[in-house]
Amino acid sequence: MAQIKKYTKKDGSTAYKFQTYLGTDPETGKQKFTTRRGFATLKDAKLAASRLKVEIEENGFQDNKRHTFNELYELWFDSAYKATVKESTYARTKELFTNHILPKFGKRDIEKISVTYCQTTVNDWCKTMAKYRILKNYTTRVLDYASSLGLLKDNPMKKISMPKRKEKVDQEEAENFYSKEELQHFLACVKADGFPRWYALFRLLAFTGFRKGEALALQWKDIDFTNGKITVNKTLARGENNRLIIQSPKTKSSLRTISVDALTMQVLKEWKTQQAKDYLKLGFNTMSAAQPLFTTINNEYMQHATVTNRINKIIKKHDLKVITVHGLRHTHCSLLFEAGAPIQEVKERLGHSDIQTTMNIYTHVTEKVREQTAERFAKFVNF
Repeated sequence: MAQIKKYTKKDGSTAYKFQTYLGTDPETGKQKFTTRRGFATLKDAKLAASRLKVEIEENGFQDNKRHTFNELYELWFDSAYKATVKESTYARTKELFTNHILPKFGKRDIEKISVTYCQTTVNDWCKTMAKYRILKNYTTRVLDYASSLGLLKDNPMKKISMPKRKEKVDQEEAENFYSKEELQHFLACVKADGFPRWYALFRLLAFTGFRKGEALALQWKDIDFTNGKITVNKTLARGENNRLIIQSPKTKSSLRTISVDALTMQVLKEWKTQQAKDYLKLGFNTMSAAQPLFTTINNEYMQHATVTNRINKIIKKHDLKVITVHGLRHTHCSLLFEAGAPIQEVKERLGHSDIQTTMNIYTHVTEKVREQTAERFAKFVNF
């Protein structure tokens, strides 16, 4: 039976430790005990003690049992991480581990993961991935967890020097938005194609700045036609096994109600009527308040990739400037600035959690505004 005790660490914080009987060493005949410390909660200490007991019962006494990174990752993910985040978040995290971290660390014994290996791996990630810091941070968290279980003395990932990525100016990314004239032309092309659902969706994205998941999660009860307002209180995300789920928005600031222009509301109203007619022929009654605005032919939530594929098809067909679906959100923000909207209003409309996000990401201006800046200067100095 493990004896669990609370103790005070050198930094003044408290933690838990346990001592338990491992059994008799068959080679020496001596009884063996082990002490594990550094658990943040009593629950963590009990869990580790129980797992150790089961391990001994199944495998017998092992004085120098090895633990692979993959084993610690699975334990960390299930017991210390999964319950602390949204399903869409841990689903993305699992993909990062599966595709990038586990191929590098998974089969390695944690005791044999060196500072040199960590440094080399992070350097390689830095050369090929913009989000290399995220990979490094998740790897660090698993190794920290191993340390908390008493399986690792030092975390080698904490001793590396972080490389700096040589940022390349990506002109396409920098120009991932439309000017006013380009947006008008884009929407005219969408409308000319004769698909009311797509015209309604792309106009909505361009005239509200909604994130793709926010727009795809909208239900008719979220649309206030009388007062010209739309409420965002959920988002469509991908959960485990790539299944679509409805969950709360990205941040608390994402919960918002915004005003929408009369023409866009009219487009939505016309789409609601058309949707009812089209889907009735398919055997679906779409008049419920909980009916989503944009669905598949089976009246199910639409995959994010479907929207991406559609905008790419429209751009290719009409030979338009290439932007992403998220570029319509950039466009909305950029044109708000051009129209003279205050930064605080733009922040609230876009659902940003802080003003810095608005300034850092969305201070794109159109070519027209750049030209106006030069003209304003010349006019001011009158020279």
